[in-house]
Amino acid sequence: MGYNILVTEPIPESNIKTLEKIGELTIGLQGQFLSEETLIQVIPKYDALLCMLSTPVSRKVLEAGSKLKIVANFAVGYNNIDLSAARELGIHVANTPDVLTESCGDFTMGLLLATTRRFNKAETYLREGHFKQWEPLGFLGMELSGKTLGIVGMGRIGQAFARRAKAFGMHILYHNRSPIDPSLIPDLDARYVSSLEDLASRSDVLSLHCPLHPSTHHLIDEKILGLMPNHAILLNISRGPVVDEAALAEALHNNTIGGAGIDVYEHEPRVHPRLLTAPNTTLLPHIASATHETREAIGALAAEAIVGILQQKPTSQISNLLTKDIGFESSSKLSGE
Repeated sequence: MGYNILVTEPIPESNIKTLEKIGELTIGLQGQFLSEETLIQVIPKYDALLCMLSTPVSRKVLEAGSKLKIVANFAVGYNNIDLSAARELGIHVANTPDVLTESCGDFTMGLLLATTRRFNKAETYLREGHFKQWEPLGFLGMELSGKTLGIVGMGRIGQAFARRAKAFGMHILYHNRSPIDPSLIPDLDARYVSSLEDLASRSDVLSLHCPLHPSTHHLIDEKILGLMPNHAILLNISRGPVVDEAALAEALHNNTIGGAGIDVYEHEPRVHPRLLTAPNTTLLPHIASATHETREAIGALAAEAIVGILQQKPTSQISNLLTKDIGFESSSKLSGE
């Protein structure tokens, strides 16, 4: 039987070939399915939806999908999908955990180095023709050895970054919903801090790796930013709304904190205009998982979940389903991917 499958954005060719074996694909253009209304118009004909984190899979969309059997997110996160509605309607939901752990760990280390060592500003200086000689006071930044890294959300990605930071000689603190069994992270010598306020005040670098949840919306606000040392760096590769972007921009302009490296935004793709002009910032367009290997692995997991559900394989065999027998497993609030 041939199935109709909607893929909202272009994905790796290997993933497309997997899905073409079982049905007919419609592949959207970049940015085509960013509105609920656009999805509602087309979704009734499709048996499966492979979508992005930017795709608003609301209750109305799911209700309009009268043939829909599965929604597979091309992402670890799934806050764009109404899981309660999917459960009620008998629609399976899948995400892509674990496969982007190492690429995101690498990326966060790079983001930290770029921000603390002012790579962007120094490169612009050179490209604009200002580099005339070596300058003993030029582009001075923060050395990482001996500094304290505070991690918010010590899941797989948080741990991957912590291992890299440890190799640079940083001391690791973390805040989570609950402490992690030390035997699971013996190489990190990471210490648990029960209060986010305490973590912020003790960290030279505060890095966010928690999922978006009502309890983590604006987790980093004016109060938390005010507790950070004025030389401290904030990193965010989790979800944009975890940070109050207006408060962050104000803190950067007022030198309340020393800088920020940001890959995700509160109203993505729009960036707060004062953040765009803030000093000592590295702003990147949501690229933490952007390696050939990781993007293909993400697509493979999503495609395999779709194939499994449409071909009626036991849900126990599909490890990345958020819905098992149309129940769903909620993530912890701070533990991250």
